[in-house]
Amino acid sequence: MARITASVFTSHVPAVGAAMDLGKTQEPYWQPLFAGYEFSKQWMKDNKPDVVFLVFNDHATAFSMDMIPTFAIGTAAEYSPADEGWGPRPVPKVAGHPELASHIAQSVIQQDFDLTLVNKMDVDHGLTVPLSLMCGEKDPHKDAWPCPVIPFAVNVVQYPAPSGQRCFNLGRAIRRAVESYDEDLNVHIWGTGGMSHQLQGARAGLINADWDNKFLDRLIAEPAELAKVPHIEYVREAGSEGIELVMWLIARGAMADCADGAPAGLQPRVAHRFFHVPASNTAVGHLILEEAAR
Repeated sequence: MARITASVFTSHVPAVGAAMDLGKTQEPYWQPLFAGYEFSKQWMKDNKPDVVFLVFNDHATAFSMDMIPTFAIGTAAEYSPADEGWGPRPVPKVAGHPELASHIAQSVIQQDFDLTLVNKMDVDHGLTVPLSLMCGEKDPHKDAWPCPVIPFAVNVVQYPAPSGQRCFNLGRAIRRAVESYDEDLNVHIWGTGGMSHQLQGARAGLINADWDNKFLDRLIAEPAELAKVPHIEYVREAGSEGIELVMWLIARGAMADCADGAPAGLQPRVAHRFFHVPASNTAVGHLILEEAAR
């Protein structure tokens, strides 16, 4: 059967993608941030998955204010980088995995989660920046991403956004779906977005490093309790865009120690942890968790 072997968590700041695309990664401002992902790029090579299930939020690219699904799964064979107003990022197209995506949709919907099926979608920085950070710079004309990707978009832009508990429970349902797929596939699940940031209003530029690091602590050690945190705490402590962090709970809920009836001793191993401020006007968090050996 297919299996989830690791989860990856990372911010998806658009300026990070721009720094890569414009050759600025070694400039003094950016170098400390990109240094934090050197381990991750090698880890990705050493632990190459067959498929990445990538949880992100669309930034009014694939979806407009006319239609905003709470949860949307990409079931297409291919996804092009989106033009977000200054041209598409110079990165390769993203290959999908329609068979596994369709199976997950079938299974998760039968578990009473309503998903929107997306058969055609351009993907913005929310998805391509994490791929660049984990896989390195790619020539769109010569290179490809190392494996297929299933995009999974979550509405954290227009309220009401899903609760952390709903996202955590969805992650558990996704794990059951993956494990019921009758093919030997190594799947990684990624949660992206965040950490603390606010882009407008009187608190524009807010970064709360203490809260962010406590979030990482709890994500590792007590995810079920972290899932109970209400929206108002994210907004108050991490800014209006800090609500993106509920997407990390989807990836964390898909790990073995969060499954129903999971025995003790299944807590995942922390392969890498990194935190940096600032990147543009945002805190950047990053975590790699590997499934415990059974």
